[in-house]
Amino acid sequence: MADGSVIERGVLTAAPAIWESAVRRAEVIGRLAQRDTMGRDAADAAAAELGVSRRQVYLLVQRWRAGEGVASDMLPRTSSGGRGGHRLAGDVEAVVREVLRKRYLTRQRRSVASVCRDIDRECKVRGLRSPSRGSVLRRIAELDPAASASAREGADAARAMRAAGGVPPEIVGLLEQVQIDHTPVDVIVVDERHRLPIGRPYVTAGVDVASRCLPGLVVTLEAPSATSVGLCLAHMATDKRAWLEQLGVEAVWPMSGKPRSLYVDNAAEFKSEALKRGCDQHGIDLGYRPPGAPHFGGIVERVIGTMMQMVHELPGTTFSNTAERGGYDSDGKAVLTLRELQRWLALAVACYHGEIHESLIRPPAAVWAEKVAESGAPVTVTNESAFLVDFLPVIRRTLTRTGFQVDHVQYYSNALKPWIARRGQRDQFVLRRDPRDISRIWVLDPDTFTYLEVGYRVMSRPPISLWEQQAAVARLRQLGRAEVDETALFTMVDQMRQITDIATATTRKARRDRQRRPQQQDGPGSAPVTAHPPLPPVDAETTVPEAKPFDEIEQW
Repeated sequence: MADGSVIERGVLTAAPAIWESAVRRAEVIGRLAQRDTMGRDAADAAAAELGVSRRQVYLLVQRWRAGEGVASDMLPRTSSGGRGGHRLAGDVEAVVREVLRKRYLTRQRRSVASVCRDIDRECKVRGLRSPSRGSVLRRIAELDPAASASAREGADAARAMRAAGGVPPEIVGLLEQVQIDHTPVDVIVVDERHRLPIGRPYVTAGVDVASRCLPGLVVTLEAPSATSVGLCLAHMATDKRAWLEQLGVEAVWPMSGKPRSLYVDNAAEFKSEALKRGCDQHGIDLGYRPPGAPHFGGIVERVIGTMMQMVHELPGTTFSNTAERGGYDSDGKAVLTLRELQRWLALAVACYHGEIHESLIRPPAAVWAEKVAESGAPVTVTNESAFLVDFLPVIRRTLTRTGFQVDHVQYYSNALKPWIARRGQRDQFVLRRDPRDISRIWVLDPDTFTYLEVGYRVMSRPPISLWEQQAAVARLRQLGRAEVDETALFTMVDQMRQITDIATATTRKARRDRQRRPQQQDGPGSAPVTAHPPLPPVDAETTVPEAKPFDEIEQW
């Protein structure tokens, strides 16, 4: 055929008894059809042998001569109508299609009985004969299964019915494309003070498509956000030797550099202004997966999945689901702090880089080293704090005589004085703020396009996080405060911290909240922004589970 397709003529689809009858007919009719003339006696003999009438023998001979001379020519012909065929009147057919489109293919997921009643009612209104239930069922069966499932149950239900399709472009250069994604870690961590459970942290990982290496990894207690993406990028773009030394980890992790492109899903944190502007600033292309197609990010998904399988061997694991966890007491078995988990993951990733990758047939570290030798090492960032600032959330505010006010908190620095004198000539300023510690902001100089660090106007205020500020404002609103001033805000934060300190030994949420507080600094803005806080030395009594290589390397 012109399109290269081949028709199955019943060789496999015919029922065994029907196929055997066709083969027997082919033997008898084939011999009879070879004759130039066919007498009545020969036709009667063939009819007796096959158990059919003489007229049927003539018809079978005619079909054999018109066909290709194969056994399937003798299979029964299919009916073009009758029972099971499309014999509804055109007007009735139109009503059935319309009702199916408007009332069956909806998220309401109406039953077939309900749809049949609607069709019957609509036909009576138009003076038409109603179709049978069987006719309606056949029309439903003819609908595209994927489109029907998507319309009635959503895109996730239809995903398995669609082919993955398409061949992604080949990625050969280091950091030519990095896939980033988040997931909750399948393990309960404990606080550093009481070593009691505080819940599951989150991991944000970046995977280099060309080498399958992990150039960036960050673990936080905060839910995924634009800030966690920025932290992962900062970890990715900087040399990791100082970070590994702070962790006390003796491992080699040379995979560092600014990615040329990011490939992410459609989550809100990946569409923030901060991420888009930061990528523009550093020449990083930002690409998104097609909606409802997670397999387009399969590389990072599988690496994270493999990582979670390894985490299931740690004490305090939650496993993948409640059924798999069974009666295991995750809280009771938990022993790792957040920093100890980060240390274990660093060792596990180093082991992963040295294991043979089945799709590469080589260790990812070897592929990275080879590509570095061929084209040089990717460009890294020397000032991690400055790089991170470019990915912090963006705020716009007007400058006043007392500085900037953001969420009821005043920020001021003497360096603002030249701008204050000319504030009438300026529009709103671009500010950046780290949600983990709002004791300082970074103000973009509209003349030099550099960031100036500005701390609290009242320098005695303690560092607080954005979640603490929001909780305090919400509490003040509950108490009937129509207006919130800075003093009341910090007083409420102090009261909430005192409550948390008292409850820390008994309440998981309180322990988690305490762990999320920014560390006290010598003064506002004195400590640099770091993607990963340093890890204090581990006591001799503290046992950290040994990191093991991944048993299975992700495939794509």
